[in-house]
Amino acid sequence: MAGAVTGLDSVRQLTRCEDGERLGALVWVPGPGWRMVSSAVLGGGIGQRGWVLNAQVSHGYRRTDPERHLAELAADAGLAGPGVGLMTAADVARYGYAADGGAEALVTAGVGVRGWAASPVEGSEGPGRPGTINLVVRVPVPLTDAALVNAATTATEAKVQALLDSGHDCSGTPTDAVCVAARVPAPGDEVHAFAGPRSLWGARLARAVHGAVRSAIDAGA
Repeated sequence: MAGAVTGLDSVRQLTRCEDGERLGALVWVPGPGWRMVSSAVLGGGIGQRGWVLNAQVSHGYRRTDPERHLAELAADAGLAGPGVGLMTAADVARYGYAADGGAEALVTAGVGVRGWAASPVEGSEGPGRPGTINLVVRVPVPLTDAALVNAATTATEAKVQALLDSGHDCSGTPTDAVCVAARVPAPGDEVHAFAGPRSLWGARLARAVHGAVRSAIDAGA
């Protein structure tokens, strides 16, 4: 497919001052021709997306309109069109990156508020307290809608494995988010129907996520 392809290793770091606090953000603009699946509050779901913003917010974050806030930050960063906006209270400068066989993962990890997914604690509406492990994954091939969802599941499984391997007895934080980017298919491209951990690209992205999560946890220690 025509157009420059930009990997996650080329992520840009931005800074801003908000309420007297200096905060960072990571911006990835992959170039044209990418479909993403995400659980993000801004740009979530499945669709073509042109950028990913991972914005740091204060530990005492109190805004009740995170989608609007992220849209404002994206506009300030010069990002136009559909994209994905994530947020975290973790220091985004201490991100982890890993690659395996063409799959890449970039992770920011705040693990101060963590626990197990199946808990007697009742849920509530809204984004919850920011802390957050944010996963951004890139695979350089087209995936079906089902395989994109499969890839997000595989990435989450690899995150939990990395947390356990790093000595954290938990499955994540209450506000974790994931974004997986795959190519828009061109005529004649093979569109992959599977991205489970034993599929070709699922195995690669799982290893990349595992390495990036462990790197991010080590960087934030």
